[in-house]
Formats: sequence, C-alpha cells, structure tokens
Amino acid sequence: MNQQDTVKLLKECDLGIQMGISSIEEVLEEIKDHQLLEILSLSIEEHMKLQKEVENQLHYYHQSNQEPKPWALTMSWLQTNVKLMVNDSDGRIAEMIIDGCEMGIKSLHRYLNQYKDAAHSVKEIVLQLIDLERNLTEKLYVYL
Repeated sequence: MNQQDTVKLLKECDLGIQMGISSIEEVLEEIKDHQLLEILSLSIEEHMKLQKEVENQLHYYHQSNQEPKPWALTMSWLQTNVKLMVNDSDGRIAEMIIDGCEMGIKSLHRYLNQYKDAAHSVKEIVLQLIDLERNLTEKLYVYL
C-alpha cells in the first residue's frame, strides 16, 4: 500500500462525488416525473453516504477534502442550463445524468489504474461508487 496513491485516489473520488451531487441538484427543480425525482433524490443520499466514508478515510490519513474548482462547477452549470433551455424534458435530464455517470465511471477506472498501490479499503469505496453510478444509469434508461 502506498499512502500517496491512497490519498490521491480518495481526493479524486471525493471530487467526483461532489460534482455528481452538484449536477443532480442542478436539475431537481426541472423534473416533472415524481418517480424520476425520487430516483435522483435517493441517489443524492447514497452519494452523500459514500462521501462520508471518503471524508472519514481522508481524516484517517490527516487530509481534508477539497471543493471542486469554481471553473469546473461553472462549466457544469452552464452546460446543464444551456441544454435545458433547448430541451427541459425528463428524458433530456436523464440523458444528461447518464452521460455524467458514464464519464465518472471512466474516470474512476482511470484513477484505479493510475493509483493501483492505494489501500484496498479505498479501492473498495471507489468500486462502490462505480456500482452506484451504474445502478443509477440503469434506472434512468427508461426515461430516454
């Protein structure tokens, strides 16, 4: 186990979770279908639980979590709002969340490969996040 790899993987995981939560929260007000709203609200709760685990691990390694870069949040917000101006249907919202999940899954696999000497417990958290993202996409396909 390499502590440096462990901390870097934790920080990337933390940032990804924060971006995911932020992206979902951006679209909640636009959702018309009650079931879709429930799915995404539950997803936020699940992401927050996983984020607590990541924060606990960061504290264990005497690290603090960091906020996503303001430009990343701004770009995400702009993209989301421009797309919703063109089409604010629940199908479009589901498609955007699916795209974000798929991008997150690819990034998480890249980080697992990049930080392969990270602690096993941290890799397990990342795999839980990947499963969470995959399960969310599966639930959202019915809205396309």
